[in-house]
Amino acid sequence: MNRVDMARSYLRQAEERVSHASEALLNGNYAFVVRQSQEVVVLSLKAALRLVGIEPPKWHDVGPVLKDERKRFPAWFEQVIDQLASISRSLRKERELAIYGDEESGASPDKLYSKMDAETSLNWASLVLSSVKRLLGEQVNNKP
Repeated sequence: MNRVDMARSYLRQAEERVSHASEALLNGNYAFVVRQSQEVVVLSLKAALRLVGIEPPKWHDVGPVLKDERKRFPAWFEQVIDQLASISRSLRKERELAIYGDEESGASPDKLYSKMDAETSLNWASLVLSSVKRLLGEQVNNKP
């Protein structure tokens, strides 16, 4: 499987998570929306790294790698890397809380997240996904 095929697969998985997150938002399962949004972001950003020939690291916030490798991306993508990295960092912090809640305080995932949190997370995930889908489209269309 080549880097473009792998990126496509990651983006397919990310799109499926957006679908599930959108349904969960309608059902009021806000913690699940946050969790799925985080997965959308990590899959999308790892796809972006693969598209420029970088093997993604095995951790959940690849923002620092994007920043370090920004010159490998087209100018328009380079300009949004700081925003994408910030989104990645923010949602990474929510990963475990969205699954397990805050075990120290005893707050369940359902008590931690509001509709606003879920909508913000899903909007961020959609922004990251659409940016990487554009990058993929350019990579495929500009192939020699």
